[in-house]
Amino acid sequence: MTTRTFRIMVRGSFDALTPEQHAELTAAAAEHDVLHARFTDEGHLTYDLSARPFFTFRFLEYGEAEEDVVAASVRAETAAELWLTDRGYGYKNLKSQAQDMALAAVGARGKQEARRKG
Repeated sequence: MTTRTFRIMVRGSFDALTPEQHAELTAAAAEHDVLHARFTDEGHLTYDLSARPFFTFRFLEYGEAEEDVVAASVRAETAAELWLTDRGYGYKNLKSQAQDMALAAVGARGKQEARRKG
């Protein structure tokens, strides 16, 4: 079997941050700017507290079958919760959205290459 790659976005909002936590996150905002967003095994966090309290973690997860996306989503949500809890950041409305890259739509260039190979 081949390994499938899943891109998982875990979204939520910060909740009841102390002034110190808000200042800490604001000071680190440049490293969490959406312009630097990427999917990583450990999860990459983006937010813009000056605009709104929302955040997004982007995770790469893996599985053997299409059904593994459910377990991968649970792992990603758990990792996000752990990151937030370890730092004492309150949060709410955590939701995840997953994409199985094996099922992702292929753009025009990819379709042309697939036709040439097949």
